[in-house]
Order: sequence, then C-alpha cells, then structure tokens
Amino acid sequence: MITCDNITIQYGQKKVVKNLSFEVSQGEMFGIIGPNGSGKTSLLKAIGGGILPIEGEITVNQRLLKTYQSKEMARKIAVLPQESETAFSYSVWDVVALGRYPYQKGWLQGTSKLDEEIISQALYQTDTYQFREKPLQQLSGGERQRVLLARALAQQPDVLLLDEPTNHLDISHQMGLLNSLKQWSYERKLTVIAVLHDLNMASLYCDRVLLLNEGAAVALGTPVEVMEENQLEDVYQTSLQRKEHPAVPSPLITFIPERTEDFASIKDLKIERSHEWIKIESSHKWKTLSSAVIGAGFRWHHQFVNRHVDKDYCTDNVEMEYSQYFKNKGLKPNDTLGMMTAAYLEDASILMSKPDSPAILVMISAGVSNAVDAASAHKQADWIPVIGTINIWVFIEGTLPESAYVQAVMTVTEAKAKALHDEQILDSVSGTIATGTSTDSVLIASSQSGVSYPYAGTITPIGKEIARLVYEGTIDAIKRNKVRKESL
Repeated sequence: MITCDNITIQYGQKKVVKNLSFEVSQGEMFGIIGPNGSGKTSLLKAIGGGILPIEGEITVNQRLLKTYQSKEMARKIAVLPQESETAFSYSVWDVVALGRYPYQKGWLQGTSKLDEEIISQALYQTDTYQFREKPLQQLSGGERQRVLLARALAQQPDVLLLDEPTNHLDISHQMGLLNSLKQWSYERKLTVIAVLHDLNMASLYCDRVLLLNEGAAVALGTPVEVMEENQLEDVYQTSLQRKEHPAVPSPLITFIPERTEDFASIKDLKIERSHEWIKIESSHKWKTLSSAVIGAGFRWHHQFVNRHVDKDYCTDNVEMEYSQYFKNKGLKPNDTLGMMTAAYLEDASILMSKPDSPAILVMISAGVSNAVDAASAHKQADWIPVIGTINIWVFIEGTLPESAYVQAVMTVTEAKAKALHDEQILDSVSGTIATGTSTDSVLIASSQSGVSYPYAGTITPIGKEIARLVYEGTIDAIKRNKVRKESL
C-alpha cells in the first residue's frame, strides 16, 4: 500500500529523518512513536505529500507519491494534523463539507445528495452531528479535533494520516475514536498511520509500531516486539516498567516517578487484635498479592483486616456486605484489604523474623474443619462456599518483582502443607493427610523498598525465613485450635 524506501528528510542543515525504510499494508493500523524531536511529524508530513524527502522515494499503490495530482492525492490520503487554525468562522457542516472538494469538478459546484449523505455519516461517526450548525471557533479543542477528523473521513480516503489524533480528547472520546479507527481498518480496509505519544494507546490499537529516535528507526514490529522495557527506557530516558494488560494480549507501560516520601517498614506496622478482627495498619502503602475478599490480586494497601464471622455466615453479596462493614468501622473499602475466617482470632499466631534474617512478619489464623487433600478433592461432592479457614499473611520489608510474589505464594503453600502433614490433619472424606482447607487464603505484602529479593523460592534467603515462619505459625495456630475444640 505505502512504501518508504530509504527516505531522508532535511530542514536546513539538519536531517530530521535518516535513511528510513518500511512498508504499511492495506487495512493496517500503523503507529509511529518516539520522544519529541524524533522525526515523527516530519515523517507523517512526507507520507502525506507535504514535504519532499531529499533522498529516497515514497510510493502509494506502487506509484510514486510525487506523481499524484493534488485532487487525486486527496482522494487517496486524508490528513488530520496535530493543530489546525481556521481563520474564518465556518460552520461545522461547511468545514466537514470541505472534505468532499476532491470529488468536485469545478469551483462553483455545490454538494450533491451523495456528498450530503457522506458528510452526515462522518459527523455521526465522530459524534459531532449535533454541532453541525455551530461555528467551528465556538467549539472546544476536543470538539474541533473531532470535526477535523470528520472532514478527513468525508474524503473517503484509502489512507488516513493522524498526528496525535487523541490530542485534546477526553478518555471517552479517545477510546471511541480509536475503537472506530480499528473497526474501519478491519471492515473497510482503511489504512491508518498515526503518530501517538501515548504508548499504551499505541500498544492497544496498533497492529505494528515504528519506534523512532533522533530521526532513525530503533525498532519496527508488533507492540509486543517493540515495547521492550530496556529499549523504551533508552529511547525515552526515563524509568518505566512493562507489564501485561489485564484484559487483552498487549503490553502495558507504566512510568515510575522518583519517590521522595519515607518508605514502609515492618516496624511501621500497628497490630490491633480482638475477637472481632485482627487489623494491621501502616502509615505507608504496601504492594500486595492476595486472594482476599476485598482487594484481591495485585494492589496497594495500608490497612489489612482479618475478620471473624460465624461459621453460618451467609450473604448474597459478600463484597457488598464487607464493604459496608468497612464503612461502618470508618475504613475505606478501596484502601483496605479484607479477609474472613470462622476460626477464633484469639488463636491466631503472629511471628516476626529473627534479627539477622530478612525482615518479615507473618499472621496466621487457622482452623481445620474444612481440611482437604488436594490429590483426593475430586472425590468430594460439589463445593459449597464456606468461610475461610486458614488465612496466611506475609509482610516483607524489601523490593520484590511480581514473579517473586508468586514464588512466595508457592513457598507459603508448601510450608502450610508440611505443617498439616506433621499435625496429622486428615481429609474427612478420603481419610488421607490434608494439604490445606477448601477455603484457604493468602496475602503477600512487600514494602517495595530496601533490600531487593529477586526470588522467594524455598531455598532462597527470604524463602527460607518465610517457610520457617509459616510452618511454625501454622503449627502453633492449629494446636491452639485443637485445644479450643477439646475444651468445648
């Protein structure tokens, strides 16, 4: 569709694009990314015919770009610039109608019925039809941007060039615009080439991206291939992390600011114990991975509640009931992690690591009435949701990558299973040694400051201490639970 063959673009003595070669296929959504001054806008202008490269050639449909006449070019390529000033107070309808000019044969020819249908369609597609009689200058920046996009769509081009198309748009209209562009590229085979500053928008919507730096191509490929963490850090000269998007298979780029505040520590944790709850609170937030009722997954919290409820507790919406419970207690549900247990919290174990070991605090509440051997669980009847039995919290003063969180969960699970084995806790159905209970829950929390722990498996320094504390704490909590049962 479009081929750039070894093109160089120069302003005065400065080469802003250097020896660049790539192809864009029909129906592709192609992104151009890079820091300010990397040549993105100049490249887009050259593809649109606004700048002539001093070297190399650009072809459209295997024909040299420079051989197209202006109207012929406008029927092939439409451009949405980064900014567009309008000297005259045209109505929105008249501005969009300018997009039909390439199809008119003379200066005085008016719009046809077909032109009017296409103009109306472009206005509807960009959610600007309601502005059609207003002067363009009376609209906000975002509204004007959508009108100019409507004008480009009214050209019915094969190629749409966009320079920062989401500039001035709120989140809703950004997503609406890019969703539409993606749909048009798929259904109509519209080729879209867009300069984008928002790396996550480029990742979500572009089939391929070209990463530029100082006029040269750094990488070209799918967002997964191009948006490598180290490569982006080198180009943008800033700290960032690449994660995976939670809903679609695309990279998610997060930028890391410099931290000036004090960091969380084990000594900062305040513990409140009662029959009703164990609450651990910190003045700083901890990064958490948990299977909690409230605050599950990877989150940041500074309040943690393990709540005792009756074994017959039942509600149609546990999260709603728990959130209301937090509000009644003066806690914020979106900032508090919450677990439940039917075990008596007076029997819970809270242990600290040794002074010469990694700084760790562990809280374990345990009952074994729902004990299950994972290897024999398939023999049991359908699972009925009941209140959590063994809840394990691990607070780590240190910096962990997300992979280490998962390893810490594995270490906790292995240590817990060993404790159940040594205490001869049985699965009531199979009669075999239990590996856990049907409703266990776990929390790994890290201060994300201080010593870096890249791994947390059972043989690592931090893993050894986690395993020891969890094993000893589970044994202690189970023994307390046994004593209580015998006394009843």
